[in-house]
This record gives sequence, structure tokens and C-alpha cells, in this order.
Amino acid sequence: MQHDTHDRIPEIALGWHQEGRGAALATVVETWGSAPRQAGSMLAISGHGQIMGSVSGGCVEGAVVTEALEAMQDGIPRLLTFGVSDDTAFAVGLACGGTIRVLVEPVGAGGDRLPDAVLMQLVQARADRQPLAYAIHPGTWTRRLLAPGQDAAADARFRADRSGMEEDGRFIAIHNPPLRMIVVGAVHIAQPLLTMARACGYDPVLIDPRGAFGSAERFPGETIVEDWPDEALAALKPDTRTAIVTLTHDTKLDDPAIRVALASPCFYLGCLGSGRTHAKRVERLVAAGFTADQIARIHAPVGLNIWAKTPAEIAVSIMGQITQRLRQG
Repeated sequence: MQHDTHDRIPEIALGWHQEGRGAALATVVETWGSAPRQAGSMLAISGHGQIMGSVSGGCVEGAVVTEALEAMQDGIPRLLTFGVSDDTAFAVGLACGGTIRVLVEPVGAGGDRLPDAVLMQLVQARADRQPLAYAIHPGTWTRRLLAPGQDAAADARFRADRSGMEEDGRFIAIHNPPLRMIVVGAVHIAQPLLTMARACGYDPVLIDPRGAFGSAERFPGETIVEDWPDEALAALKPDTRTAIVTLTHDTKLDDPAIRVALASPCFYLGCLGSGRTHAKRVERLVAAGFTADQIARIHAPVGLNIWAKTPAEIAVSIMGQITQRLRQG
């Protein structure tokens, strides 16, 4: 599915630059803990004054745009610091005042501008679902793109999915692939779960070969794959940014999907069913040659134990457990 515009800021800035409008990227590099936008949040500004994205929820955008337009003229990046009063902070939903630092980089060739070739490489990696970090040292304006395994500090930030300043003065912006959730089984629980997943920033995909279950009428606007679950999962190629949930209760559908999921690097695998159902599932997996460590990756019964009863409550428990796994590692 197409990502929302607020998730496509580098792509938008590159497009404006290539269209000849001019472009600059503003990025939050440091802020207070209760800020409306975390480090790594971006704002694209065109030479015509168009903006997309946000660095403060409206508090300092006007000043950032002014500086960005000047940067596009003189080609000099800026590291801006804004002190925010208690009253101003409260107006944008903060509990207290603080300081926000914003890096502004004009896009283009020459001088200290953000080279369009670097931005193009970053955008291509994002399109290919390849994790990439953008490291810049404010002041010297030295820049480097880092893949996993090339820099220990960047690797730690890849795992934490968190951009920020390093002790050596570098700012490292993390561009991990978008999160995905693959749900096997177009049952009632899947309806609220897909909605919640999208609200939490996931690209949800529903797999069910039973056309009557996975219909557009029951799941309007959702991406539905009617292939057999193992074939569909193999085609989708789950990665470390993918959560997989099986909900069918049918071993003919769930088991093939689970076997593919266990062979993938997905960060979460949850399976609906009681403890007794899971015990039988474990027996089948052991017989199929899976190890205890592999089987231990399965979250079953799926979801946090919050005594959920309704489909929506069960979906909440699943979404909570996925979030816990993602953030705690």
C-alpha cells in the first residue's frame, strides 16, 4: 500500500528538487522527552515555500521555513536551536518547556549542500526496503550513508529504531524499512487488528485462500491475498520489520504459514489458540524437524494476557504484544 505523505519526506524533497523547485530538509536532532515530534522527524520545504511533514507540531515551523529558504539561496546548512517557553510548549501539547534543535540542509550540488546523489541513494534504499542510516557531523557537514554492519553506533540505533546524536558529535538518522503485519485468516479478530495495525504505522496484508472470508465487503480497502498461506508468505518475503499473526484455527492453513514464518527473520510470530492447541502444534513442529529454540519464537496463545474476550479486545492484546516485542527487542 502507499505510505502516507508524512512518511515520505525524503521522497517528496527529492521530487521537488528534481522538478526544479528547490528543496531543503529539516530534521529534528535533539529535543525534550515529551516533544510532539521525536529525533529524526523531518520537514521538507520547497523553494516555493511548500512544506510537508513536521518538526514540532506547528510551534517552530515558520522560523524553520524562513531559514530553509535562505539556506537554499546561500547553500549553507543550519543547526537551529529553539528555546520553547512553558506556555508555548503547552499550546502544542507538551507537559513542559524545553529546547529543540533542528538541522536544515539545502539539497543540491556543491558547497555544503546535501548532495542530491546521496538523497537519491537514500530514497532508493527506502524503496527497496533496505535499512540505511544517514550520518552527518554538524559544523564540518561531513556525511555518510551507513548500512547495517558498517558502524557500531548506527547498528545500535537500527536495533532501537531511534535516530539521535552520538557522543562524537554525529547525528545519525535511521531509515528502517516500514513495518509490516501479515495476518493469516480473515476472521472477526482480523477486522479490528488490521485497523489498529495501520494506526500504529504498519502496512497490513491479509492472507486467506477462502474467498468468502477474505472479501472486500468484510475488509474494505485492505490488501487481501487469496493464495495458500505458505505460498503467499514466501512471495511477501518477511523480514526483520515484519510481524506475522495466524488466526484461522485450521491446521491446514496455519501450519504451512508457521513453518515459513519460523524460517524467516520476522521479529514477531503469534498464533491464535489455547494452550492445549499450541501443545499439539508444538508436537507437529517437532515432528517436522523444528528445534526448541525455533518453536520458542512463537507467541501462543497470542496476545498479552489482559483477559480479552471480544474480537476488538483480543486485537488490542495482540497489538500490545507486538509493540512490546518491537520496542523491547
